[in-house]
Amino acid sequence: MPIAKPSLAVPDRSDLPDALPDVLPYRLDGRLVVLPEPVRLGAGGRPAAEAVRLLRECQSHVLPVQWSLLPDDPVLRDPSAADFALHHLHHLPPPADASGHPADPAARPAPLSDWRSAYGYGRFYYRQGPGFLQVRDRRDPDASARFALDHPDLVATFLACLTPTALDDLSGTGREAVSVLASEGLVLVTRGWAVTLPPRIRHWTVPDTGV
Repeated sequence: MPIAKPSLAVPDRSDLPDALPDVLPYRLDGRLVVLPEPVRLGAGGRPAAEAVRLLRECQSHVLPVQWSLLPDDPVLRDPSAADFALHHLHHLPPPADASGHPADPAARPAPLSDWRSAYGYGRFYYRQGPGFLQVRDRRDPDASARFALDHPDLVATFLACLTPTALDDLSGTGREAVSVLASEGLVLVTRGWAVTLPPRIRHWTVPDTGV
């Protein structure tokens, strides 16, 4: 459960969500979301899927988040041993240095430096219309893409996986939809769990044409 819940008396917080995902412990310092425990992202599975969900929801609500990876996380030390390719997450707020303290940028692991260089608000997001979804993917500026999802099974599965979902809990049709969505980089599949990657953008900090 969360370490602390938002206080309605704090100013400038009217746009906070009613609740962030509470599987991973966090606290709120004003508008800053703090994960007090390092995350082992590269191990994959439900913990990684829940971390993606929390980071995605923080971005959706423009909540800055402070978090870190364990120093021996495979995504930092041996990316080939990680359960998924880290570039799928470059649209999400990157972690602090593995030590949890400021460090010489030149001493950072290359995957962390790459993540920080690639990150930008609005690089990957979706909008929802009546019976359809629009997705824009600019995680790779050289291969940006737009998607229009209107098949009921794809839309339903995309929305269902906003909450990390075990593949075993999906129907055959749902698993087929996950496979299609994952092939386009819209859903992350990790050790039997699936989670939707792009956030729903609710706040625009620049004109729409800029993102």
